[in-house]
Amino acid sequence: MSSPSHVADTPITDRAQLVEVLASGEKPIDAWRIGTEHEKFGFRLDDLRPPTFDGPRGIEALLTGLTRYGWAPVDEGGRTVALLKDGASVTLEPAGQLELSGAPLEHIHQTCSEVETHLREVRAVADGLGLGFLGMGFQPKWSRADMPWMPKGRYRIMRDYMPKVGDLGLDMMTRTCTVQVNLDYATEADMVKKFRVSLALQPVATALFADSPFTEGRPNGYLSYRSHIWTDTDADRTGMLDFVFEDGFGYERYVDYLLDVPMYFSYRDGIYHDASGQSFRDFLRGELPVLPGQLPTLRDWNDHMTTAFPEVRLKKYLEMRGADGGPWNRLCALPAFWVGLLYDDAALDAAWDLVRDFSMEERNALRDNVPRHALKTPFRSGTLRDLAVEALKISVAGLQRRARTNARGQDERVFLETLIEIAESGETPAERKLALYHGPWQGDIDRVFREFAY
Repeated sequence: MSSPSHVADTPITDRAQLVEVLASGEKPIDAWRIGTEHEKFGFRLDDLRPPTFDGPRGIEALLTGLTRYGWAPVDEGGRTVALLKDGASVTLEPAGQLELSGAPLEHIHQTCSEVETHLREVRAVADGLGLGFLGMGFQPKWSRADMPWMPKGRYRIMRDYMPKVGDLGLDMMTRTCTVQVNLDYATEADMVKKFRVSLALQPVATALFADSPFTEGRPNGYLSYRSHIWTDTDADRTGMLDFVFEDGFGYERYVDYLLDVPMYFSYRDGIYHDASGQSFRDFLRGELPVLPGQLPTLRDWNDHMTTAFPEVRLKKYLEMRGADGGPWNRLCALPAFWVGLLYDDAALDAAWDLVRDFSMEERNALRDNVPRHALKTPFRSGTLRDLAVEALKISVAGLQRRARTNARGQDERVFLETLIEIAESGETPAERKLALYHGPWQGDIDRVFREFAY
């Protein structure tokens, strides 16, 4: 989840300004970049419990330790809650899940190097604190009540609001981790095509990355429980956005959608004002109950855009939001998958041909069934695995044509090898962990912390 926007406090006097924010994301192809984000669960090595914010082994101590690598601290209420360096940030999810929001980079080799450096720095500091970190989609051992809360104003507001609009929103906040990639577009038409392709294929990413089969130490009946959680978090701000596939979709229609998403807050003068459930349309008229007579600024709008959580999110770039968190190689694989599909014209055309005749019912059926069945989700005359194999072939070809190589002459296709193996085997990371749980682990979930920590 995002920290407060750093956009200037320019007053919004016309709806066209909101549309212009999205249009301002347009970039020529040579300026397209790749921004990768990933979250991970911290745990204390001695008792496997999640670390609190305070204390000598707490999350704030970890953030402070990372400043030795040139990260600049960001304070809220006199406490260090984030770090910044060279276009990247380290932030905290509500229960202390540590997130790296990477800098905008040119190719996946740089992304993977960035992730590797970050994990090495975190490991060096965490070792001294007796902490470890685990990449999965859902907290495998601890209950919601066991999870700590971080001292961030927006999270207090969301914590109070979530139970009013869904049963699993607090689990989303405290017990999930994801990996995402943010990608650019050249024009409004390019954005629309990429949005449609990525929404239709988001269940494929969910299936390939499915890695959240445990709840409180036992199998939960899902392969991506994290993905299931989003179906009962807040219907006003989640889902597959069927309107994206309607004729005439573009920036203005997405602005209308965002204006209908209830607010969480307005951040003014270092204070989060609780606007949960209130209307941004009222804010535009100066009629927001929590700030009567005041008009929103572009910073308010940028903050509001971060409080919608669809499967693909549009800001000034497109965010792919369907994947569970995981180990190092899958953190590199997600951006490779989507870059191969969306950053090569021939691949984008092929991907659109693959999905263009999907009906709304088919798209939503995939979304609804993939959390439980992943690659085995029925689709037409086969399964989602068949669609995943085809999508990966398109991505491989797209990366080959991009021809971005490392010092060993390898192009970005190398990062898809782990996904190709998953698709060909038909066995997701979740199913492999379940086999270990029922086999060598003999039902001992603690083994996951020892065998899969970074």
